[in-house]
Amino acid sequence: MTPDRPLDYIPRIRAYYQALGYGAPYEWAVHERVPFAPLAKPLNAARIGIVTTAAPFKAGAGAQGAGAPYNGAAKFFEPFAAPVKPEPVLGISHIAYDRVHTSAADQRSYFPLQALQKLADAKEIGAVAERFYGLPTNRSQTRTREDAARLVGFAQEDALDGVVLVPNCPVCHQSAAIAAHSLEAAGIPSVVMGCARDIVERVGVPRLLFSNFPLGNAAGLPDDPEAQLETARLAVTLLATAKQPRSTVQSPIVWSGAADWQKDYSNADLLSAEQIAAKRAEFDRVKAQAKIVKAQ
Repeated sequence: MTPDRPLDYIPRIRAYYQALGYGAPYEWAVHERVPFAPLAKPLNAARIGIVTTAAPFKAGAGAQGAGAPYNGAAKFFEPFAAPVKPEPVLGISHIAYDRVHTSAADQRSYFPLQALQKLADAKEIGAVAERFYGLPTNRSQTRTREDAARLVGFAQEDALDGVVLVPNCPVCHQSAAIAAHSLEAAGIPSVVMGCARDIVERVGVPRLLFSNFPLGNAAGLPDDPEAQLETARLAVTLLATAKQPRSTVQSPIVWSGAADWQKDYSNADLLSAEQIAAKRAEFDRVKAQAKIVKAQ
């Protein structure tokens, strides 16, 4: 694995969960045909919305901020629409982002609101929608398609011209890609800003801006507003310029942290038997937490 080559998440995750003892591997979504809706307005007149898999902070749900452990109690299970002003406080403690190389201290590395607002102020896009949308992370592809239909309804209510979708974990990337299908089928152009290229391209999307960064940084380098602005600019430019589905552009921005970050993510080969047992226990704990939240 070289730093400039994308990590193949699907085989890595398959090996990891088999090492933890979970049996048959997960069957990731795949589509032969991908809908495609061209942007109907000039980019500088387009109203752009944001779909995120990040979660609003929950009172009483435990640690959810920078460096928080995997927290099933922070999960959400229903799509939602919420105001972008004041800037919402979101976290990704509920999902499997790269906790070794990312602290999630800068939410603007996974939620591109500020960068898109800067593009609107500079008249590079028409406007940012007054609401953003939350997309739950579900392994059930049937449930994800139902959630995506609700996102389409939100986008139609807000008269959006285009949508950027920003996933943060492996399953998030599948969820965002499925949602992009639904949006495009409804005539709403979309672009996924993602870090797990193989998952998104397996599902098949109209447009993917791929950043070769650790999961949790699809909106740009943490604590680097210029990189975040350029990442948002690349995404909306692709939204406007793509001519056909399965259009992927790789960001030229290089990860600013450890060059060998790819070797660590969910790599069972690096774990002892004791560490594997601890990971299994942690995962079971998170599932139990999430089950309680889902039932409420």
